[in-house]
Amino acid sequence: MDRTLAGKRALVTGSTSGIGFGIATELARAGCNVVLNGFGDAEAIKALCVRLAQEHSVEVIYRGADVSIGAECRAMVADVEAQAGPVDILVNNAGIQHVAPVEQFPAEKWDAVLAINLSSAFHLTAAALPGMRTRGYGRLINIASAHGLVASREKAAYVAAKHGLIGLTKVVALETAGAGITCNAICPGWVLTPLVEAQITERMAQESRDRRAVEQELLREKQPSGEFATPEQIGALAVFLCSATASSITGASLPVDGGWTAQ
Repeated sequence: MDRTLAGKRALVTGSTSGIGFGIATELARAGCNVVLNGFGDAEAIKALCVRLAQEHSVEVIYRGADVSIGAECRAMVADVEAQAGPVDILVNNAGIQHVAPVEQFPAEKWDAVLAINLSSAFHLTAAALPGMRTRGYGRLINIASAHGLVASREKAAYVAAKHGLIGLTKVVALETAGAGITCNAICPGWVLTPLVEAQITERMAQESRDRRAVEQELLREKQPSGEFATPEQIGALAVFLCSATASSITGASLPVDGGWTAQ
């Protein structure tokens, strides 16, 4: 088993399901201790922590901070470092979506998407950086999106937040260059997660069509490969970015999108 990250600790937001849990799993597989964060049933999350710890012989803990609140983001980093140890790796993955034309987009939904998808990354990064600088090692990974590179209709808040996340990635990369710290963005296309599952279910209901037809239509619209990316693939890329091999990769936006943004 490859244990290249043994002894490191990663905080992964939005990691109780979907891409976030896929990333947490691959980091644990590489020997990294993991801090899960996200919403869900308390007993189910406890079981996730136990399973991940047992399967990969690492320490797994959970912190339920609401990342839409900046003060809770900063407090979570401080709590983890005080109670468990240094945050060597920060993966800003938490995200939500709302779809509507700009003139019909609810202001409260705009605020919520920006808070969770963008502002949380700022607050968490600001809180984690001092310790990373002191130790001379840090890996900051922002889970952006193909929508951080290109736009789609009716996703104003999501597209704005993900474009902003890529901008934040570049600034942090410049500010930490030469300090043993890297900051990169991973830009997934269609990945079959609870977020995408909700869009599939909604379209099935609206158009009275079967699941496979809706999936293929979604993929044909954007993703030339015709295949969903997987959380495991995103996680494997995150592990690589945390390695010494990737120490010269910083400020990059790396698509995992089946050719979506190559068009």
